[in-house]
Amino acid sequence: MTEYAQRIGRLQQKLQAHRLDGMMITQNVDLYYLTGSMQTGYLFVPAEGEPRFYVRRSVLRAQEESAAAVEPLGSFRAFGAQLAQTFPQLASGSAVTLAAEFDVLPVQQWQRLQSVLPHVLWKDGSMLIRETRMIKSPREIACIREAARIIDGALEDALAKLKPGMTELELMSAVEHHIRLHGHIGVMRLRGYNQEVLTGVIGAGEAVAKPTYFDGPAGGQGLGPAVPQSVSRRPIERNEPILIDIGCCIDGYVIDQTRTAVIGDLSDDLRQAYDVSEAIIRSVESMLKPGTLCEQLYIHSLGMAQEAGLGEHYMGFGDDQVKFLGHGIGLEVDELPVLAKGFRYPLEPGMVIAIEPKFTFPGRGVVGIENSYAVTDNGFEKLTVSREGLIRL
Repeated sequence: MTEYAQRIGRLQQKLQAHRLDGMMITQNVDLYYLTGSMQTGYLFVPAEGEPRFYVRRSVLRAQEESAAAVEPLGSFRAFGAQLAQTFPQLASGSAVTLAAEFDVLPVQQWQRLQSVLPHVLWKDGSMLIRETRMIKSPREIACIREAARIIDGALEDALAKLKPGMTELELMSAVEHHIRLHGHIGVMRLRGYNQEVLTGVIGAGEAVAKPTYFDGPAGGQGLGPAVPQSVSRRPIERNEPILIDIGCCIDGYVIDQTRTAVIGDLSDDLRQAYDVSEAIIRSVESMLKPGTLCEQLYIHSLGMAQEAGLGEHYMGFGDDQVKFLGHGIGLEVDELPVLAKGFRYPLEPGMVIAIEPKFTFPGRGVVGIENSYAVTDNGFEKLTVSREGLIRL
């Protein structure tokens, strides 16, 4: 209860700083973050005072789970009047400015809110809730740490089964079987519009280097146009890079990590590119401390890739290159902060970041490494525990 109160308090400080009277929370992950329940409804957070969770379904489940007071949502047409009973400032005729999560709130849903609160001026509060969630508590970091432990076991279990001729799909199935048995909730959530993430990306050779719509350095061939990312039915062969970019979600919190393996050995240029990816992550680790600007990490890594003569292969290839080094993780895979130009957030204790320097070679494969880190008062804690180095089988 104390932790949820602290989260609400941090959001209310941001609302007050932006001179907003409150915020309407509707997205399931944000509802869970602020209340501990993901039941369908609307959480109203006033700039001052106690929030209230108006639930459509399931009220009983929300009452069991929610740290915020729960009230059954009656007829939506009467929602404005229902709000005003507890929050008189929302009564018709008052000049009120409210925030909402415009990045994830469907237009139709927003129009319905406008219809029952016609006097309200609405502002985009997306960054307010995302910035509130950007700083993790020890409890949240503990969940990610546990997810890292489980995905490490899955990696070793899958590698022990890997052999020439095994398909990417079979290798991913071994990973998914292990993590599901150990508590993986079965989904990994993304906030980005029309973006989806599976358990991750496992791909070998040219298949994993095939570009796709997914906003990352490696998409994978996928099982067809309906799922144009991640694993395919392609057999894994000797002497080709195998990218194992996998995650696990424990109690809603995700870990994100990548390892590169090969049955046999890689060609000299691919092996050198992998070595550069490890050099980049080691160098970036030296900068992982409070006060470092997020964009500095990306700019520094890009300079190292260019100095190694690999700039055109860094984080994708050609028009399909992505312009970031890493991203925040937590309840969603694509959280703040982003390690990219224009993101001038200084690192703060409690941020959790996945850092993923990778190199794409069209027609040949992708190599690289990814670790997840928690920023601490004096530096960082590496949450990823899987063995590093090119994994030769």
